[in-house]
Amino acid sequence: MKLIRTLGLGAAVAALALTATTAVSFAQTRIAVVAKDIGNGFFVAAGKGAEEAAEELGDVEIIFTGPTEPTAEGQIEVINTLVAQQVDAIVISANDPDALVPSLQKAQQRGITVVSFDSGVAPEGRDVQLDPSSIDLIGKTIVKLAADHLPNGEGKIAFLSGTATATNQNAWLAAAKEHYDEFPGVEVVATVYGDDLFDKSYREAQGLISSYPDLAAISAPTSVGIVAAAQAVEDAGLIGKINVTGLGLPSEMAAHVKSGASQSFAIWNPIDLGYSATMIAYHLLKGDVTAEPGAEIPIGRVGTITLDDNNSAAMSDPFTYDASNIDDFSSIF
Repeated sequence: MKLIRTLGLGAAVAALALTATTAVSFAQTRIAVVAKDIGNGFFVAAGKGAEEAAEELGDVEIIFTGPTEPTAEGQIEVINTLVAQQVDAIVISANDPDALVPSLQKAQQRGITVVSFDSGVAPEGRDVQLDPSSIDLIGKTIVKLAADHLPNGEGKIAFLSGTATATNQNAWLAAAKEHYDEFPGVEVVATVYGDDLFDKSYREAQGLISSYPDLAAISAPTSVGIVAAAQAVEDAGLIGKINVTGLGLPSEMAAHVKSGASQSFAIWNPIDLGYSATMIAYHLLKGDVTAEPGAEIPIGRVGTITLDDNNSAAMSDPFTYDASNIDDFSSIF
Protein backbone atom coordinates (compact mmCIF):
# COMPACT_ATOMS: atom_id res chain seq x y z
CA MET A 1 0.00 0.00 0.00
CA LYS A 2 1.27 3.47 -0.74
CA LEU A 3 0.62 6.84 0.82
CA ILE A 4 1.54 10.03 -1.04
CA ARG A 5 2.06 13.40 0.57
CA THR A 6 2.98 16.69 -1.09
CA LEU A 7 4.59 19.14 1.30
CA GLY A 8 5.93 22.68 1.05
CA LEU A 9 8.85 23.67 3.23
CA GLY A 10 6.81 25.05 6.11
CA ALA A 11 4.29 22.26 5.95
CA ALA A 12 7.04 19.67 5.63
CA VAL A 13 8.59 20.49 8.98
CA ALA A 14 5.30 20.38 10.85
CA ALA A 15 3.52 17.65 8.95
CA LEU A 16 6.38 15.19 8.95
CA ALA A 17 6.56 15.42 12.71
CA LEU A 18 2.81 14.89 13.05
CA THR A 19 2.66 11.93 10.69
CA ALA A 20 5.85 10.08 11.50
CA THR A 21 4.15 7.49 13.66
CA THR A 22 1.19 6.81 11.40
CA ALA A 23 3.28 6.77 8.21
CA VAL A 24 5.18 3.66 9.26
CA SER A 25 1.95 1.78 9.78
CA PHE A 26 0.82 2.52 6.23
CA ALA A 27 3.99 1.57 4.34
CA GLN A 28 7.15 -0.43 4.86
CA THR A 29 9.37 1.82 2.75
CA ARG A 30 9.32 5.63 2.85
CA ILE A 31 11.01 7.41 -0.04
CA ALA A 32 11.22 11.20 0.08
CA VAL A 33 11.41 12.97 -3.29
CA VAL A 34 12.94 16.43 -2.77
CA ALA A 35 12.37 18.96 -5.56
CA LYS A 36 14.49 22.03 -6.25
CA ASP A 37 11.38 23.98 -5.34
CA ILE A 38 7.91 22.69 -4.66
CA GLY A 39 6.08 24.77 -7.28
CA ASN A 40 8.26 23.91 -10.30
CA GLY A 41 6.17 22.06 -12.90
CA PHE A 42 9.08 19.83 -13.91
CA PHE A 43 9.33 18.43 -10.41
CA VAL A 44 5.58 18.14 -9.96
CA ALA A 45 5.69 15.85 -13.00
CA ALA A 46 8.66 13.97 -11.51
CA GLY A 47 6.61 13.51 -8.34
CA LYS A 48 3.84 11.93 -10.41
CA GLY A 49 6.41 9.49 -11.77
CA ALA A 50 7.49 8.62 -8.25
CA GLU A 51 3.85 7.97 -7.35
CA GLU A 52 3.56 5.68 -10.37
CA ALA A 53 6.60 3.71 -9.22
CA ALA A 54 5.16 3.44 -5.71
CA GLU A 55 1.88 2.13 -7.10
CA GLU A 56 3.75 -0.48 -9.10
CA LEU A 57 6.00 -1.54 -6.23
CA GLY A 58 3.16 -1.71 -3.74
CA ASP A 59 4.96 -1.28 -0.42
CA VAL A 60 6.21 2.29 -0.84
CA GLU A 61 5.12 5.64 0.59
CA ILE A 62 6.22 8.71 -1.38
CA ILE A 63 6.78 11.98 0.46
CA PHE A 64 7.05 14.70 -2.20
CA THR A 65 8.58 17.85 -0.73
CA GLY A 66 10.99 20.72 -1.28
CA PRO A 67 11.61 24.37 -0.42
CA THR A 68 9.37 27.16 -1.64
CA GLU A 69 12.29 28.72 -3.54
CA PRO A 70 15.21 26.96 -5.28
CA THR A 71 17.91 27.46 -2.67
CA ALA A 72 20.42 25.11 -1.07
CA GLU A 73 19.49 26.47 2.35
CA GLY A 74 15.87 25.50 1.84
CA GLN A 75 16.78 21.99 0.74
CA ILE A 76 19.13 21.54 3.69
CA GLU A 77 16.27 22.33 6.09
CA VAL A 78 14.07 19.77 4.34
CA ILE A 79 16.86 17.15 4.38
CA ASN A 80 17.50 17.64 8.09
CA THR A 81 13.80 17.15 8.82
CA LEU A 82 13.70 13.98 6.74
CA VAL A 83 16.79 12.64 8.52
CA ALA A 84 15.16 13.29 11.89
CA GLN A 85 12.10 11.38 10.73
CA GLN A 86 14.27 8.47 9.56
CA VAL A 87 12.91 8.08 6.05
CA ASP A 88 14.39 5.13 4.17
CA ALA A 89 15.60 7.01 1.10
CA ILE A 90 16.01 10.56 -0.19
CA VAL A 91 15.70 11.17 -3.93
CA ILE A 92 16.81 14.73 -4.66
CA SER A 93 17.60 17.23 -7.44
CA ALA A 94 20.24 19.53 -5.99
CA ASN A 95 20.20 23.31 -5.98
CA ASP A 96 23.92 23.16 -5.16
CA PRO A 97 26.12 20.06 -5.66
CA ASP A 98 28.40 20.71 -2.70
CA ALA A 99 26.37 22.61 -0.11
CA LEU A 100 24.02 19.66 0.40
CA VAL A 101 26.79 17.13 1.00
CA PRO A 102 27.16 17.45 4.82
CA SER A 103 23.41 17.02 5.39
CA LEU A 104 23.19 14.12 2.97
CA GLN A 105 26.25 12.46 4.49
CA LYS A 106 24.45 12.65 7.84
CA ALA A 107 21.54 10.91 6.14
CA GLN A 108 23.80 8.18 4.81
CA GLN A 109 25.35 7.70 8.24
CA ARG A 110 21.84 7.06 9.55
CA GLY A 111 21.36 4.35 6.93
CA ILE A 112 19.32 6.46 4.51
CA THR A 113 19.89 5.74 0.82
CA VAL A 114 20.52 8.88 -1.26
CA VAL A 115 19.83 9.08 -4.98
CA SER A 116 20.29 12.37 -6.81
CA PHE A 117 18.59 12.95 -10.14
CA ASP A 118 18.50 15.72 -12.73
CA SER A 119 20.88 18.17 -11.00
CA GLY A 120 23.39 15.98 -9.20
CA VAL A 121 24.94 15.97 -5.76
CA ALA A 122 28.72 15.59 -5.46
CA PRO A 123 29.64 11.87 -5.34
CA GLU A 124 30.57 11.94 -1.67
CA GLY A 125 27.02 12.96 -0.76
CA ARG A 126 24.97 10.36 -2.63
CA ASP A 127 24.89 6.72 -3.63
CA VAL A 128 23.76 7.08 -7.26
CA GLN A 129 23.20 9.96 -9.69
CA LEU A 130 20.60 9.59 -12.45
CA ASP A 131 21.17 12.00 -15.33
CA PRO A 132 18.08 12.55 -17.48
CA SER A 133 20.15 12.08 -20.62
CA SER A 134 23.72 12.11 -21.89
CA ILE A 135 25.40 15.39 -20.96
CA ASP A 136 27.10 15.57 -24.35
CA LEU A 137 23.89 14.98 -26.30
CA ILE A 138 21.97 17.58 -24.28
CA GLY A 139 24.76 20.09 -24.84
CA LYS A 140 24.63 19.52 -28.59
CA THR A 141 20.82 19.67 -28.58
CA ILE A 142 20.55 23.09 -26.94
CA VAL A 143 22.85 24.55 -29.61
CA LYS A 144 21.33 22.66 -32.54
CA LEU A 145 17.76 23.66 -31.68
CA ALA A 146 18.81 27.30 -31.79
CA ALA A 147 20.76 26.84 -35.03
CA ASP A 148 17.96 24.94 -36.76
CA HIS A 149 15.77 28.00 -37.22
CA LEU A 150 18.35 30.72 -37.88
CA PRO A 151 18.03 32.48 -41.24
CA ASN A 152 20.54 30.75 -43.53
CA GLY A 153 21.94 29.04 -40.45
CA GLU A 154 23.55 32.24 -39.22
CA GLY A 155 22.86 34.51 -36.26
CA LYS A 156 23.50 35.46 -32.66
CA ILE A 157 22.21 33.30 -29.83
CA ALA A 158 22.32 33.61 -26.04
CA PHE A 159 21.82 31.13 -23.22
CA LEU A 160 19.47 31.79 -20.31
CA SER A 161 20.29 29.21 -17.64
CA GLY A 162 19.00 28.51 -14.13
CA THR A 163 21.33 28.98 -11.17
CA ALA A 164 25.06 29.52 -11.59
CA THR A 165 25.67 26.52 -9.30
CA ALA A 166 23.30 24.03 -10.99
CA THR A 167 25.37 20.92 -11.72
CA ASN A 168 23.37 19.74 -14.68
CA GLN A 169 22.91 23.08 -16.46
CA ASN A 170 26.57 23.99 -16.09
CA ALA A 171 27.58 20.59 -17.49
CA TRP A 172 25.22 21.04 -20.46
CA LEU A 173 26.55 24.52 -21.20
CA ALA A 174 30.12 23.21 -21.05
CA ALA A 175 29.19 20.36 -23.39
CA ALA A 176 27.48 22.80 -25.75
CA LYS A 177 30.79 24.63 -26.24
CA GLU A 178 32.32 21.42 -27.56
CA HIS A 179 29.82 21.49 -30.44
CA TYR A 180 30.04 25.17 -31.45
CA ASP A 181 32.30 24.36 -34.40
CA GLU A 182 29.58 22.12 -35.87
CA PHE A 183 27.44 25.24 -36.36
CA PRO A 184 29.85 27.79 -37.88
CA GLY A 185 27.11 30.35 -38.51
CA VAL A 186 26.20 30.53 -34.81
CA GLU A 187 27.65 33.24 -32.60
CA VAL A 188 27.06 32.80 -28.87
CA VAL A 189 27.01 36.30 -27.38
CA ALA A 190 26.08 35.78 -23.73
CA THR A 191 25.11 33.40 -20.93
CA VAL A 192 22.90 34.77 -18.16
CA TYR A 193 21.23 33.22 -15.12
CA GLY A 194 17.63 33.56 -13.96
CA ASP A 195 18.03 31.37 -10.85
CA ASP A 196 15.03 29.27 -11.95
CA LEU A 197 12.75 32.11 -10.87
CA PHE A 198 10.25 33.33 -13.46
CA ASP A 199 10.51 37.04 -12.69
CA LYS A 200 14.30 37.10 -12.70
CA SER A 201 14.46 34.93 -15.82
CA TYR A 202 12.01 37.27 -17.55
CA ARG A 203 14.16 40.29 -16.64
CA GLU A 204 17.30 38.53 -17.86
CA ALA A 205 15.58 37.77 -21.17
CA GLN A 206 14.56 41.41 -21.46
CA GLY A 207 18.19 42.36 -20.81
CA LEU A 208 19.38 40.11 -23.62
CA ILE A 209 16.81 41.59 -25.99
CA SER A 210 17.91 45.12 -25.07
CA SER A 211 21.65 44.42 -25.17
CA TYR A 212 21.63 42.56 -28.48
CA PRO A 213 19.16 44.17 -30.93
CA ASP A 214 20.09 41.62 -33.60
CA LEU A 215 19.71 38.60 -31.31
CA ALA A 216 18.19 35.68 -33.25
CA ALA A 217 17.61 33.04 -30.56
CA ILE A 218 17.54 32.44 -26.82
CA SER A 219 18.26 28.89 -25.69
CA ALA A 220 17.23 28.17 -22.10
CA PRO A 221 18.22 24.78 -20.63
CA THR A 222 15.67 25.21 -17.84
CA SER A 223 11.91 24.74 -17.80
CA VAL A 224 11.42 28.03 -15.93
CA GLY A 225 13.76 30.08 -18.10
CA ILE A 226 12.37 28.93 -21.44
CA VAL A 227 8.81 29.97 -20.53
CA ALA A 228 9.99 33.32 -19.18
CA ALA A 229 12.06 33.98 -22.31
CA ALA A 230 9.15 33.09 -24.60
CA GLN A 231 6.89 35.44 -22.68
CA ALA A 232 9.46 38.23 -22.91
CA VAL A 233 9.74 37.77 -26.68
CA GLU A 234 5.96 37.83 -27.05
CA ASP A 235 5.61 40.91 -24.87
CA ALA A 236 8.30 42.69 -26.88
CA GLY A 237 6.48 41.95 -30.15
CA LEU A 238 9.47 40.01 -31.48
CA ILE A 239 7.81 36.77 -32.58
CA GLY A 240 9.50 35.73 -35.81
CA LYS A 241 12.62 37.73 -35.01
CA ILE A 242 13.85 35.93 -31.86
CA ASN A 243 13.23 32.20 -31.53
CA VAL A 244 13.10 30.72 -28.02
CA THR A 245 14.24 27.13 -27.52
CA GLY A 246 15.99 24.90 -25.00
CA LEU A 247 14.50 22.50 -22.47
CA GLY A 248 10.88 22.86 -21.33
CA LEU A 249 7.64 21.12 -20.46
CA PRO A 250 5.06 20.62 -23.24
CA SER A 251 2.23 21.73 -20.93
CA GLU A 252 3.99 25.03 -20.23
CA MET A 253 5.29 25.62 -23.75
CA ALA A 254 2.23 24.70 -25.83
CA ALA A 255 0.88 28.26 -26.01
CA HIS A 256 4.30 29.64 -26.92
CA VAL A 257 4.76 27.09 -29.71
CA LYS A 258 1.33 28.02 -31.05
CA SER A 259 2.12 31.73 -30.84
CA GLY A 260 5.30 31.19 -32.84
CA ALA A 261 7.63 32.40 -30.08
CA SER A 262 9.17 28.92 -29.98
CA GLN A 263 9.68 26.83 -33.10
CA SER A 264 10.81 23.76 -31.17
CA PHE A 265 12.30 22.67 -27.85
CA ALA A 266 13.34 19.45 -26.15
CA ILE A 267 13.01 17.61 -22.86
CA TRP A 268 13.14 14.10 -21.51
CA ASN A 269 10.04 12.90 -19.74
CA PRO A 270 10.15 14.15 -16.12
CA ILE A 271 7.52 11.58 -15.19
CA ASP A 272 9.92 8.86 -16.34
CA LEU A 273 12.75 10.58 -14.47
CA GLY A 274 10.94 10.58 -11.13
CA TYR A 275 9.77 7.03 -11.77
CA SER A 276 13.27 5.79 -12.59
CA ALA A 277 14.97 7.53 -9.64
CA THR A 278 12.42 6.02 -7.27
CA MET A 279 13.01 2.57 -8.75
CA ILE A 280 16.76 2.98 -8.22
CA ALA A 281 16.29 3.96 -4.58
CA TYR A 282 13.94 1.03 -3.99
CA HIS A 283 16.27 -1.60 -5.45
CA LEU A 284 19.22 -0.20 -3.46
CA LEU A 285 17.15 -0.33 -0.29
CA LYS A 286 16.06 -3.90 -0.91
CA GLY A 287 19.62 -5.02 -1.58
CA ASP A 288 18.78 -6.21 -5.10
CA VAL A 289 21.71 -4.17 -6.42
CA THR A 290 24.80 -2.41 -5.08
CA ALA A 291 25.87 1.14 -5.88
CA GLU A 292 29.19 0.40 -7.56
CA PRO A 293 30.71 1.01 -10.99
CA GLY A 294 29.41 -1.42 -13.58
CA ALA A 295 26.30 -2.31 -11.62
CA GLU A 296 23.14 -2.78 -13.66
CA ILE A 297 20.00 -1.42 -12.02
CA PRO A 298 16.48 -2.12 -13.33
CA ILE A 299 14.26 0.94 -13.66
CA GLY A 300 10.94 -0.73 -14.38
CA ARG A 301 9.23 0.06 -17.67
CA VAL A 302 12.03 2.48 -18.66
CA GLY A 303 14.62 -0.30 -18.86
CA THR A 304 18.01 -0.70 -17.18
CA ILE A 305 20.91 1.62 -16.37
CA THR A 306 24.59 0.79 -15.91
CA LEU A 307 26.60 2.85 -13.43
CA ASP A 308 29.84 4.49 -14.56
CA ASP A 309 32.96 5.11 -12.47
CA ASN A 310 31.17 7.89 -10.57
CA ASN A 311 28.09 5.76 -9.88
CA SER A 312 26.18 7.83 -12.42
CA ALA A 313 24.03 6.81 -15.38
CA ALA A 314 21.88 8.45 -18.06
CA MET A 315 18.20 7.58 -18.44
CA SER A 316 17.38 8.34 -22.11
CA ASP A 317 17.82 10.70 -25.08
CA PRO A 318 15.98 14.06 -25.13
CA PHE A 319 12.95 14.36 -27.41
CA THR A 320 12.06 17.34 -29.61
CA TYR A 321 8.62 18.94 -29.43
CA ASP A 322 7.15 21.29 -32.03
CA ALA A 323 3.82 22.24 -33.60
CA SER A 324 3.44 18.75 -35.06
CA ASN A 325 3.30 16.97 -31.72
CA ILE A 326 2.82 19.52 -28.93
CA ASP A 327 -0.90 18.77 -28.51
CA ASP A 328 -0.17 15.07 -28.03
CA PHE A 329 2.09 15.72 -25.04
CA SER A 330 0.88 18.96 -23.44
CA SER A 331 -1.96 17.17 -21.67
CA ILE A 332 0.46 14.64 -20.15
CA PHE A 333 3.19 16.78 -18.57
